[in-house]
Amino acid sequence: MQSSLSLSFASSSSPLMPRSSTHTFELVSISSPKQLNFRFCGLRREALGFTALRRPNESHGAQSWSGRRNCKKLLASLSGNGSPSKGFDYDLVIIGAGVGGHGAALHAVEKGLRTAIIEGDVMGGTCVNRGCVPSKALLAVSGRMRELQNEHHMKSFGLQVAAANYDRQGVADHANNLASKIRNNLTNSLKALGVDILTGFGSVLGPHKVKYGKDNVVTAKDIIIATGSVPFVPKGIEVDGKTVITSDHALKLEFVPDWIAIVGSGYIGLEFSDVYTALGSEVTFIEALDQLMPGFDPEISKLAQRVLINPRKIDYHTGVFATKVTPAKDGKPVIIELIDAKTKEPTDTLEVDAALIATGRAPFTQGVGLENINVVTQHGFVPVDERMQVIDANGNLVPHLYCIGDANGKMMLAHAASAQGISVVEQVTGRDYILNHLSVPAACFTHPEISMVGLTEPQAREKGEKEGFEVSVAKTSFKANTKALAENEGEGLAKLIYRPDNGEILGVHIFGMHAADLIHEASNAIALGTRIQDIKFAVHAHPTLSEVLDELYKAAEVNVHVSSPVNEPVAV
Repeated sequence: MQSSLSLSFASSSSPLMPRSSTHTFELVSISSPKQLNFRFCGLRREALGFTALRRPNESHGAQSWSGRRNCKKLLASLSGNGSPSKGFDYDLVIIGAGVGGHGAALHAVEKGLRTAIIEGDVMGGTCVNRGCVPSKALLAVSGRMRELQNEHHMKSFGLQVAAANYDRQGVADHANNLASKIRNNLTNSLKALGVDILTGFGSVLGPHKVKYGKDNVVTAKDIIIATGSVPFVPKGIEVDGKTVITSDHALKLEFVPDWIAIVGSGYIGLEFSDVYTALGSEVTFIEALDQLMPGFDPEISKLAQRVLINPRKIDYHTGVFATKVTPAKDGKPVIIELIDAKTKEPTDTLEVDAALIATGRAPFTQGVGLENINVVTQHGFVPVDERMQVIDANGNLVPHLYCIGDANGKMMLAHAASAQGISVVEQVTGRDYILNHLSVPAACFTHPEISMVGLTEPQAREKGEKEGFEVSVAKTSFKANTKALAENEGEGLAKLIYRPDNGEILGVHIFGMHAADLIHEASNAIALGTRIQDIKFAVHAHPTLSEVLDELYKAAEVNVHVSSPVNEPVAV
């Protein structure tokens, strides 16, 4: 939760201005308050019960009261959730109230748009209810269990701990309670801002027109489709929700099997392997490609396999498809039939207690009315341009219609969806802002964690060959970091992929303690176009894990010493 105070006003003729710096006011014109940053007028804090609005060194005198009084005037002027454009019920209607839709709605109201959000299921979408949020609750438990079970690790601190155990229902309740809390927070934040929450399945009827529920129709100047995704289940796999499950079912933790097969070794599969092995299960990975963790940088994958797979009760089959998975019934186990991914010849049959299908996610775009606007999906994804504007079957942009998040397939991450939603709001309010997807970080919350941003080393070298530039790599180890050693967590690696001719950061990959938190310094550097020769002068507190990145930048050898901007980031 941010704590600075920044109010910015701009007339309709004024260009868009950056937000004012921390603890300052920037008053340019109040004749037309269309550009408002009222994050700290109590709107975002209201849902969580915060009411204080005072700069740290400011007294309770006239200046402080004046600031609060001006803030109240702003709130009063915006209490109606903006005034819609002429001829429309709303300036913006968002179909889908997941993280992407929520982020777009918050930013839209901040920009003065009258906004409505349509939700046909539950507030928060996949991430909050069946994804990122409850899975982190389970992973928090697995992390603690793993530490308590590691007798050698505890003795190294001089600690003696009795045998650790867990209550399955208590663990499941923790995940469910967290999801419920975050869901309520999202709902309260929208209500506090005056966003209209429309309940019912939403679909596009035509230009500027949206239907929700049975027969309700609203109009809007602009429409965003943010309907998210569902677990992808390949043909031949029978999901019963009990012994053959998807991540949706697994997050309920209705039972902990002695032996579970996980089909797919990407983010979802890896995280659940961390949970199940910490709770006592044996795990078998089934991966179609020739190596585990195919989406990660190869060097990071090898190290992660040595730490996350090999020492644990995990075995694996690579280069095979699970062509048929039959749920357990009549006293028989779950049966999994495997074939060679290349020859398609049968290779093995597994009998396990349960199977988790973690083969990715599929866009949820059926029934959203795309046929009414002549839009044809590509493998279920809604085609969009770099501004998230929808493209019809003839290759033309559909005016005033946008699609964000998993539904467009550009980057299937909750925070990417939110960033895309914010970029759309910037577009419709007059600023040509394009999100650079290469600056969007990703993380896998295993123990230790994996994080990344930008290109992998093979991708960077391929790009370098095509565009004619050299690629270099720098690395640092967590074993040289004081904070990591104090925690007895020296297992880890940070890797920087860059251009030695100009210092451009092409990619950063981290495996180690709190990697998911550390990656954002690199992510922001890429987003801002910061060069290595500049960022290596940044000061990091000692002793902290952030010094892993400090050492990483200092280890890079850049041929130029004169600071100059990197080329503008391109949208991907």
